[in-house]
Amino acid sequence: MSRKRTMIIGTAALAGTAVLSLSLSACGKADMTKQTSPFAAAKGSKSVTLSVQTWVGAQSNVAVAKYLLEHELGYHVDTVQVDEIPAWDALSQGRVDAILEDWGHPDQEKRYVKDKKTITAAGGNGVTGHIGWYVPKYWADKHPEVTDWKNLNKFADQLRTSESGSKGQLMDGSPSYVTNDKALVKNLKLNYEVVFAGSEAAQITQIQQFAKEKKPFLTYWYEPQWLFNQVPMVEVKLPKYTDACAEKGTKDPTSIDCAYPTTPLQKFFNTEFAKKGGSAAAFLKNFQWTKDDQNEVSENIASKGLTADEAAKQWVNKHPEVWKKWLPKK
Repeated sequence: MSRKRTMIIGTAALAGTAVLSLSLSACGKADMTKQTSPFAAAKGSKSVTLSVQTWVGAQSNVAVAKYLLEHELGYHVDTVQVDEIPAWDALSQGRVDAILEDWGHPDQEKRYVKDKKTITAAGGNGVTGHIGWYVPKYWADKHPEVTDWKNLNKFADQLRTSESGSKGQLMDGSPSYVTNDKALVKNLKLNYEVVFAGSEAAQITQIQQFAKEKKPFLTYWYEPQWLFNQVPMVEVKLPKYTDACAEKGTKDPTSIDCAYPTTPLQKFFNTEFAKKGGSAAAFLKNFQWTKDDQNEVSENIASKGLTADEAAKQWVNKHPEVWKKWLPKK
């Protein structure tokens, strides 16, 4: 599935790999807002349908929540893969019950939470997200000046690729994800070309290959992200993010000329589920962990070959002191 790429400050889809073994109930280019849980109509069944986004951090949230809902609370959990904006439509319609990681969509919040009231905010998931431009630490150690955007043009020649032509390459991931990078390159007068790897999996593979060969690279990247454990990277300092810049960018996305914001990641429920979801809704509202927790599960899925269920089980067995606080009081 894909959606038209827009440039909106404060919204992003983050990292991960598409090659994951998390069980999904739908895939491809089908309209996910038309899908519904096959268990939703079963009388007397305790079922929950969770939206699962394509980046591995979000999939880790769902994997652990699914495992605990099934093994501790006796629910059947169905998952539906939905892209960022369609996920809000699906949630509003009751096609899914909860989104466990949203990176900030103020237009959707206004429409569904404040105006229609078909979606209810369910608090943060404990993780703070941030998007930025990054270079490998081994390169930054040799050329510390590269970590300031004002010096990037000096290094453009070193970052040329066949895809970027005569300009330096700024690597992005999937074109379906929200990015301000083309506007930033233009407005900051940088001699760079934004080149999309095509997917998060392809971007990760390219970063790993660059790192293996100790080559320089400049990439749009994000945290939390397990890949930092394997390829240390240093953020490039962009012009400071301000509310004024964000407001300007909301009116005209092509005018954005500042850094990405830091975003506490949020959960949202279908309003009916929030009211009548019982133990499942109470559990998911309590669900809150750390960046390190998420990265632990993500790395096991994306890099170490565990299935999502196996990674969730391993984390659950290691961290009862965290998840037992999420269980609703009897």
